[in-house]
Amino acid sequence: MIYAIVAVVFVVRLVFLKVSIKNEKEILANGGKEYSVTNSKRLTVLHILFYIFAVVEALLRGANFDVVSGIGAGLLVFSMIMLYVVIRLLKGIWTVKLMLVKDHKFNNHWLFRMVKHPNYFLNIIPELIGLCMLCHALYTSIVLGVFYALVLGVRIKDENKLLSEVIIPNSIK
Repeated sequence: MIYAIVAVVFVVRLVFLKVSIKNEKEILANGGKEYSVTNSKRLTVLHILFYIFAVVEALLRGANFDVVSGIGAGLLVFSMIMLYVVIRLLKGIWTVKLMLVKDHKFNNHWLFRMVKHPNYFLNIIPELIGLCMLCHALYTSIVLGVFYALVLGVRIKDENKLLSEVIIPNSIK
């Protein structure tokens, strides 16, 4: 059951990646720009490694679906729902990369006012915690979690800079 859930979440992620790629092309074609390219690549690699190492750890441990796995599965479902919500709210400007459309404006939806960076705090972090709980991947969560936190911290810092220097000023005009 663990592996079936991981497979379903992975497929859902691929579907959302297809949306991101479509949006990326449109953003660039319409004068948008990508930022923090190297950091985005690091996040992508770490995200994939999380999935690989969590599954390997589950296999090595002979993990069975139990209460911890159930909580992890619940977190994964929550994270995928939140990803869907964020994508719906951001529409054509949502990407897995740090990109801005030309004259990017702040989305004033209550979710963005209440939770700064909901894609990270309501999707990615619960997704990775849920994945590790589902797979009983303690070592993966500790080792890769440290690296992911550092790289995600850089992404949030870069995004905050763009918010204060570009997005919010564009919204005031």
